[in-house]
Amino acid sequence: MGYCGIIDNLRVLPSSHARWKLFLICTMLCFCGYFIYYKFGDRLTAFPVRRASQGVTSDNNISRGLLHDKNDGDYAGEELEEVESDDGLGEDLPHETFPMMRRRLPQVIIIGVKKGGTQALLDYLRLHPDVVTAGGEPHFFNRHYEKGLDWYRNLMPKSTENQITTEKTPAYFITKEVPARIHAMSNLTKLLLLVRDPVIRVISDYAQDLTKKSNIPSFETMAFKNMSAGVVDSEWINIQVGLYANHLVNWIQYFPLKRLLVVDGDRLIREPAAEFSRVQDFLGLRKLITEKNFVFDTKKGFYCTRKAKEDYKIPHCLGKGKGRAHPVVRPELIQQLKKFYKPFNRMFYKIVGQDFGWD
Repeated sequence: MGYCGIIDNLRVLPSSHARWKLFLICTMLCFCGYFIYYKFGDRLTAFPVRRASQGVTSDNNISRGLLHDKNDGDYAGEELEEVESDDGLGEDLPHETFPMMRRRLPQVIIIGVKKGGTQALLDYLRLHPDVVTAGGEPHFFNRHYEKGLDWYRNLMPKSTENQITTEKTPAYFITKEVPARIHAMSNLTKLLLLVRDPVIRVISDYAQDLTKKSNIPSFETMAFKNMSAGVVDSEWINIQVGLYANHLVNWIQYFPLKRLLVVDGDRLIREPAAEFSRVQDFLGLRKLITEKNFVFDTKKGFYCTRKAKEDYKIPHCLGKGKGRAHPVVRPELIQQLKKFYKPFNRMFYKIVGQDFGWD
């Protein structure tokens, strides 16, 4: 029976006092129903449908306080096709507790490089309460750009306006179109680039390939056009990733170096707290992650993390694919690779103003 029908039926009641009481009861029931729908209506709808925008629009307002200047390996290729919130914060909490919880475009993006330590860095960022991260690799700017920013935003976890949203996709660094596309989203985006010795990196990349296809040719066959002459195959994608200077030139056309932090992936392995301190400074984060959050695992051979005081005794380690054994490469071929990369390394040192000592 509708509201109007109830009011009409009030006329048959014998007492005006009774009619008035019933009117009040009906009014209160209607008010309660409206209140419940207003507060929880969005949660009562199962399987909501989200439509992605077909066009890409500018959103230079995503920076908020962060931008006011006050591995990868096992996850390479992993994509986010569904809405994911790796922290779940705000999903079931009242609006009054987290009044500004919503999905935001990332203010910080880990752009690469593959096998440079991007998954470790993402895990370290997750330790910080002021950071939320996407759960996988969206590949938006290199594979799914036509789906639009609304689609991309829906891949991000919910956050408050005081938290930083970030994602990592190592393939961004070597994809020519990506810098312009990120710049179109927001020229205030901060970028994190992890690099390591390109010779070690390419061998690690090949070791990962072996876990996917055991029948691929040997590393020497893939890396060299002519082993006896020491001619490196510069067309092999694994070799190309390590040409850091070539790729970086494309980025600095759109982003000044002050918006890009080059993270030493080798140091991140040896001294995670010290190198991550640089990341916290760059992002304007509180210095909450320190030496106490890292513990060295002698069996794995690298550092694991401890999130907070209540679970310091329960370290979290990267997956079993991290620290995998590398294939043995003859020393003379290692030297040929170092010789090949040397001019590119020197150019990279000059651009970023830092010598990483790879030569």
